[in-house]
Amino acid sequence: MNEDSRSRQIQYRRFSIFRSFLLIILAFAAVLFLIVFLHAKRASTYALDLAYDLHEQNGAEDISEFSQQTAEGFATDLVAAEEETPQEIVLAQDDCKMLLFNLESKDPVYSHRIYQKIYPASLAKIMTAILAIENAGMNATVTMSAEDFDLDEGAQVSSLMPGDTVTMDELFHLLVIYSSNDAAMAIARTIAGSTDAFVDMMNRRAAELGMSGTHFVNPTGLHNEEMYTTAYDVYLMLRQAYSYQDYLNVSQMAEYTTDVIGADGTTRTIYHTSTDQYLTNEQTLPSGIRILASKTGTTDQAGSCLALVIQNEYGVAYTAIVMGAWNKTNLYTNMTSLLNLANA
Repeated sequence: MNEDSRSRQIQYRRFSIFRSFLLIILAFAAVLFLIVFLHAKRASTYALDLAYDLHEQNGAEDISEFSQQTAEGFATDLVAAEEETPQEIVLAQDDCKMLLFNLESKDPVYSHRIYQKIYPASLAKIMTAILAIENAGMNATVTMSAEDFDLDEGAQVSSLMPGDTVTMDELFHLLVIYSSNDAAMAIARTIAGSTDAFVDMMNRRAAELGMSGTHFVNPTGLHNEEMYTTAYDVYLMLRQAYSYQDYLNVSQMAEYTTDVIGADGTTRTIYHTSTDQYLTNEQTLPSGIRILASKTGTTDQAGSCLALVIQNEYGVAYTAIVMGAWNKTNLYTNMTSLLNLANA
């Protein structure tokens, strides 16, 4: 074999090796592209109706890791927050569960113990209100039953009586404005046939909203050792209620008057005021703050609670929540401190 032939053979071997190496690189790139494409496709079709667990979403091992991520699907429009997001504010009581979230930028302005479990008190009625909006005709007629008033001693009830005929809309107003427990019971049995069936609906809806730290036992929020929530879950729940104009219209009202038909066929007028002391002017809102949605809650075990959606003087919406205050004074002092941050 002459020198030219040997040279051509060497060049051909080198080209064959290079071609084989190039084919391997291209094959690896194709496999990598396929993996990335399939992962992106799976993420884009994330089931919106699956329960959203802060501990499990995106493989996060704990809340701190989760808060550095944006979960696919359901969670992309949520505020992701640490257990603690400190700010220099004046508090009357620092063991409350509290948060202030900017709903437009999705930023947590302040958070304190927001994943710790706490009894919900009447904040549970936010879920009752959601299910009423989603499942009941507001013009439907309801006759109050004695079982609607079979409640714990001292439980807040309206001026309704067994045998009264009212509309679902009237019950909804009493539920949200006056936090009426008899209204909650009547709404529950009318929608689901029984309070137990309604509670099942509450827990299913909570799972759909991602409220992984919540368990409901009744539609009222009256104390039960097995019923609990977190401040973050109340944010998720109020966020859903805030999407309904019916809830906004009613929860901003300072008082409510309506006529009801009694069991004897006579008509009488009932009058109730809001349990939110900002709305009744017993407490003063910071300058420029407007309440868009509201719900209060109080039991001996849960303390005093208040969940708000507000708008600041620049037109930006925020969720503000305080839970577990020892009394109303501490509740509104802490809430006012949060609302002052919304204008900062």
